[in-house]
This record gives sequence, C-alpha cells and structure tokens, in this order.
Amino acid sequence: MAQYQNLFTRVQPSGPAYMGVPLPQGNSERTGREPWFFYWLGWLGNAQIGPIYLGPLGLMSLVLGTLSINIMGFNMLAQVNWDPIEFIRQLPWLALEPPRPEYGLRLPPMNEGGWWLLSGGLLTASILLWWLRTYTRARQLGLGTHVAWAFASAIWLFLVLGFFRPLAMGNWGEGVPFGIFPHLDWTAAFSLRYGNLFYNPFHALSIAFLYGATMLFAMHGATILAVSRYGGDREIDQIIDRGTASERAVLFWRWTMGWGATMESIHRWAWWFAVLCPLCGGIGILLSGTVVDNWYLWSVKHGVAPAYPAVFGTVIDPATLQGAKP
Repeated sequence: MAQYQNLFTRVQPSGPAYMGVPLPQGNSERTGREPWFFYWLGWLGNAQIGPIYLGPLGLMSLVLGTLSINIMGFNMLAQVNWDPIEFIRQLPWLALEPPRPEYGLRLPPMNEGGWWLLSGGLLTASILLWWLRTYTRARQLGLGTHVAWAFASAIWLFLVLGFFRPLAMGNWGEGVPFGIFPHLDWTAAFSLRYGNLFYNPFHALSIAFLYGATMLFAMHGATILAVSRYGGDREIDQIIDRGTASERAVLFWRWTMGWGATMESIHRWAWWFAVLCPLCGGIGILLSGTVVDNWYLWSVKHGVAPAYPAVFGTVIDPATLQGAKP
C-alpha cells in the first residue's frame, strides 16, 4: 500500500490540448501559443500549461503592479547606494517607509513618503483590477464567484492596513512599510502600542478561523487521499451519486467523531473559515487606535481578562497621562 502514501499524483491521463469553452462576444482572445504539456508539473497537478486569458483588466493590473514593485525596488536600491550585491544581501531588512506623522493626510515630498503613497496607490489599483478580472472570468465561464469573494476578504485586510485605518487616524504614517522584516517589526510594534493584540477579540477570532481553516483543509485533504483508491478524488460524481468512497469517508467520521460533513458541505465550511480569518483580522486592526487604545485594559474592563495583581501599583492607561498625544 506504499503507493498510496505518495504526495504526488501517480497517474497522468493525457489527451489533446483543451482551449476551453468559446469566449462570449466582447472578449479579447486568449494569450500565448498553443497549450503544451509539462510532465513534472503533472506530478503535482494538471500537466497542461495554457492558454491564459489576460484581457484588458489583467494587462492593466500587471502594468500597474510592475510599476509599483519597481518603485519599491529602486527606492531600496538607492538606500544601499545602488550596489546590487548589498541590495541582495540586505533585501530582507530594506523598506519603503510611509510618510512621517507630521504630514497627516497631505502629500509629502517624494523622498519623505511620497514614493510610498505612489507605490501603494499603484499596487492597490493593480490588486483591484486583478479582482475584477477574477470576478469577470468566473462569470464568463458560468462559475460561481466564490474565488473572487474569498480574494476580496484578503483585499479588505490589505486596504485596512494601508488605506482605511490611516484615513480614520488622519495620518498616512499609520500605514505599513513595504519590506519583509520591516513590516513584521511594524506588526510587533503595533501590538505593543495598543496593549497586546492577543486581547483583541477580533484578532482572537481571526486566529481561530486561521487554525480552523488549516484543520478543516487537512481533514478534508486526508479524507479524499484516503479514499482516492475508490474514486474519492472525483468529488463531483460522489456528490451527486453516492459511491463506495463517499460512503466510507462519511462512515469514518461518524465512527471517529459521531458526525460527518458531505462532499459539498466540507468545502463551504473550509471557504467560510478561510474567508473569516482576514475579515475578522481587518476589523480588529481597524478598531485599534480608532475605538480602543489599549486592548488589555479594554479586556479587564469588560471582564475578558483578569487584572494583574497590584504588586507594582495600579495599571495606568498611557493615553490618560499628561502630555500624551490625543
């Protein structure tokens, strides 16, 4: 039975290249040469590569996204005196920083945050155009728009971090820097500044949905792999016509958990858990500093967390101290 424990797909059905259903009127042609096959990709998924449909929305998205990444890259390259070796060596620590707080929501000089605003605007436009492309492609193919709305949930968190919350705070400097470690440093500092995000209930929900989604996907993936010898990977057939694989899969979960999802409902559960992760995370970030200044003190006040013993005196909200900025 060792053959069933392989990570890769063992069988590669092959046939003529498939160009897809005819495109509706008003669509541009699909891009690239005739579809071709790549054996090693077939071990992981579908061996056919192409055709790809970019269309006007996809093309504009790629152009704007490329401009945005180039702005970030050239700013980081300038920080190491245009030395490509140092650029590669220091890349994880380089950053394109947002404007300083004193600029508020005004347009700052380019080298003092202006490039961050321009790059962020181009990147946002690129992502939104890609979302439109995802949505319209699904509609043109007669699919549901589940992928587009799942993508929109991630875009919501992106917009909260770089647009909605800075706008609500009246300061572009509240935005996240572009960079690998710098944006992680921003996250740690953000948590400390607002009294530890672990006490933020929406952050807690976000993490619960994150772990829940990984568990559900692992459970489902393991179940389908376990019954693939009975055709369990042909899930659509199993949904509409219960067969040996589906019956055994549900029977296993009834035996071990007392209840089992269906071949369809497990995907809805996984979709919702994954979507609610960035959705709740965005709400938690948006409320930080706009509604709640200290999540620990908020939790103590509402009985969510116990207060620390008064060994070192009463915990004082830093925002109430004299001289604290509003």
